[in-house]
Amino acid sequence: MRTRPLKVALLGCGVVGSEVARIMTTHAEDLAARIGAPVELAGVAVRRPSKVREGIDPALVTTDATALVKRGDIDVIVEVIGGIEPARTLITTAFEHGASVVSANKALLAQDGAALHKAAEDHDADLYYEAAVAGAIPLIRPLRESLAGDKVNRVLGIVNGTTNFILDKMDSTGAGYQEALDEATALGYAEADPTADVEGFDAAAKAAILAGISFHTRVRLDDVYREGMTEVTAADFASAKEMGCTIKLLAICERAEDGGSVTARVHPAMIPLSHPLASVRGAYNAVFVESDAAGQLMFYGPGAGGAPTASAVLGDLVAVCRNRLNGATGPGESAYAKLPVSGMGEVVTRYHISLDVADKPGVLAQVATVFAEHGVSIDTVRQQGKDGEASLVVVTHRASDAALNGTVEALRKLDTVRGVASIMRVEGE
Repeated sequence: MRTRPLKVALLGCGVVGSEVARIMTTHAEDLAARIGAPVELAGVAVRRPSKVREGIDPALVTTDATALVKRGDIDVIVEVIGGIEPARTLITTAFEHGASVVSANKALLAQDGAALHKAAEDHDADLYYEAAVAGAIPLIRPLRESLAGDKVNRVLGIVNGTTNFILDKMDSTGAGYQEALDEATALGYAEADPTADVEGFDAAAKAAILAGISFHTRVRLDDVYREGMTEVTAADFASAKEMGCTIKLLAICERAEDGGSVTARVHPAMIPLSHPLASVRGAYNAVFVESDAAGQLMFYGPGAGGAPTASAVLGDLVAVCRNRLNGATGPGESAYAKLPVSGMGEVVTRYHISLDVADKPGVLAQVATVFAEHGVSIDTVRQQGKDGEASLVVVTHRASDAALNGTVEALRKLDTVRGVASIMRVEGE
């Protein structure tokens, strides 16, 4: 074993960063044995230096992150500060000064992953980011290494623990959205401002990363269609149960049937109770991968939290340190396929549409005519009426999103349709 330690600098020492530092210290001997050399925490960049950080030598703490990444003797930078800037500048500066980078920064990778990979390649450095997508769940490495000889066709997953906790509570207890969100906040699963989670921004960034790796094509955050889950109601769950389904906020990345394009999207969807993702409870994550040779694979586990995320960071750290010792780099960006990223209008799936209509003869015929005129085939219809008011629930066969949108716009123009109460896609069948 080499005696000179590999030096690691930590950018950020919050929930995840502090766990990374703790594990580096408590598992130092095991890490050294697995890597082939000791690893040494050589510096920690923070915003509040006066805060007590148990187990970390105060002499290592600095507020000057730029000076830390420019030192020149650092082997690996671990970036867990999040956000776009200053993280982007710090990472590129680290490459310029000879360091490899391990990051958990999904937002930055979804927006500027191609540029960061190029910077790493230009400086013969590694860029690893297992922790950016699903916490402790090994997913990035299986997709870009274990399945490198296969053809991935679809990735379908629950990649945000906060939203899964909320939807699971709504499903299991009958709670409304706000009540379930309040419980998630009280338990620490939701931030004070939960927008990034409940509006799907967090999941969309992860979808962009997953799609890019799975399909060997550059997919940016702007390419991902996104809908939040704040409009999901108890009535939606009641309808889902009648269909033998539940509701999940899903990240879906898939090839077109002809293989000539890809799509990436995030939205709430009904999913059959028989699908493995339907049983994912609480704040857990799970990702379902479909490929030509391997078939169907399921990855499941805690998708967030200090220790689980730190586990993924440390796994990357070990891999990058091994590469440094061997004078090599691991897999970089694979974007050779250059497939076009299609818009949401070309996505084909089934739909569940709930309409508020007048309770009088002929309404169903009018509605059915609109669906037929737009080429959307109806699978089932359920109607309930009372005192001149009625609800009409239509479940379609597979149709394009563009055709469904045209249908809904036409339905809204009917005098007999009082309103479109909800539209939800049906996936996983």
